[in-house]
Amino acid sequence: MSKGTFIGLSRATPEGFEFSVKVPETITHEKKLSIQQGAFADFEKYLEFLEPIKTYNKLGVILFQLPPYFTVSDFSKIEPFLDKLPKGYEYAVEFRHPSWDTEGALELLQQHNIASVLTDSPEPELQFLSNPVVTADHSFIRLHGRNPGFWYNYLYSRQELEPWVEKVNEIKPKVKNLRIYFNNHYAGKAVINALQFKEMTGKLTEEERKALEHAEKYLKGKHKIDEWTE
Repeated sequence: MSKGTFIGLSRATPEGFEFSVKVPETITHEKKLSIQQGAFADFEKYLEFLEPIKTYNKLGVILFQLPPYFTVSDFSKIEPFLDKLPKGYEYAVEFRHPSWDTEGALELLQQHNIASVLTDSPEPELQFLSNPVVTADHSFIRLHGRNPGFWYNYLYSRQELEPWVEKVNEIKPKVKNLRIYFNNHYAGKAVINALQFKEMTGKLTEEERKALEHAEKYLKGKHKIDEWTE
């Protein structure tokens, strides 16, 4: 994506709209945040691309999603990279390997005011990523789905979302910003679950309720889905 793309996104979205952006895989996956391999130089260029949405006050969190093979043994790479991160941005790191289930990893994020991403993790070895841990003055939650082999093609039930309501209520008093993203995007399922979850934690506007009804009707036309009340 070019800088012009972000200019267009900034102008096309309403006031108050916010983008959280994922750092390119060339930085997180290929160069694994290694300064020696030029990862930070690439990140500085990426920040230049993001300048328009920051200028328009539409930049939320900058997300570093680490690859599943990025283990705690790579600690020596991530620490100097985080040390160089410029101020004035909100950052989040998503761990995806069980070796990061250590206090040292959380302490590192706390030192830099970086959110440890909470994820709905059906895999037993990654359950720790669902714990309501706060490492910054903001928090970041991503719900990817639970379908084996293809997580994103999944519709959460009310029963599955209820524990996350409790976690959100626990986290909210501790942070200034709490962002929740549904990444189970296949066939519009993220739209449905996001609106349902908002209803569980508050109240929908009339416009949002109509959007929910429209999305549910669309999905029912594509696939058989369980009733939300079940």
